[in-house]
Amino acid sequence: MLRLSGVESFYGSSQALFGVDLEVASGTVATLLGRNGMGKTTTVRAICRMIRSQGRLVFDGRDLHALPSYRAARAGIGLVPEGRRCFAGLTVAENLIAAARPGPWDMARVHALFPRLAERAGQRAASLSGGEQQMLAIGRALMTNPRLLILDEATEGLAPVVRAEIWAAIHTVRAETGMAIVLVDKSLKELTQIANRAVILARGRTVWEGAMTALTPEITQRHVGV
Repeated sequence: MLRLSGVESFYGSSQALFGVDLEVASGTVATLLGRNGMGKTTTVRAICRMIRSQGRLVFDGRDLHALPSYRAARAGIGLVPEGRRCFAGLTVAENLIAAARPGPWDMARVHALFPRLAERAGQRAASLSGGEQQMLAIGRALMTNPRLLILDEATEGLAPVVRAEIWAAIHTVRAETGMAIVLVDKSLKELTQIANRAVILARGRTVWEGAMTALTPEITQRHVGV
């Protein structure tokens, strides 16, 4: 469904990615790993057409380089961005409605996944806790009815009980929909329970890729550990 090969990306004249390779098949879960500042979020931005890039970047047979970000979203790429970025002045319900596109994911289904969003439907997003905002960001992405869901640090900075709730929701989405998913996260324990493949980035390059079961402690320590 998604294939990156030799992708390079730029912030103005500064190059950030120097050759990223990534493949995500339909119905599978891939994780992007690496230390901070190694290009994970930049790779996400390249996929979502939020940054200038070159190289092979194909989604469902379409060249993503030819698409602006809103058309990439309409093509079926849903993003849960780092930092949540909910529309602070809108209510929970308005945040969800703003992103809605036709498909099986509607308000009722998002409320079933995250009952707390139903309870707070009339509250402004700015008044929610961090965990509730993260639920809203995930629900908003699902309301676009994507075929590929990208979650960039969806559990970062959350309390353990909320993290567990987010991971449970991701498992539910995968089990019930077979949606292709890309996860950027530091929680290796949880990632090993859901991801099929892993790609490790270092200094803007893919330095390792393979099945999650082949990711040994030695590889993790070399490329991901502190």
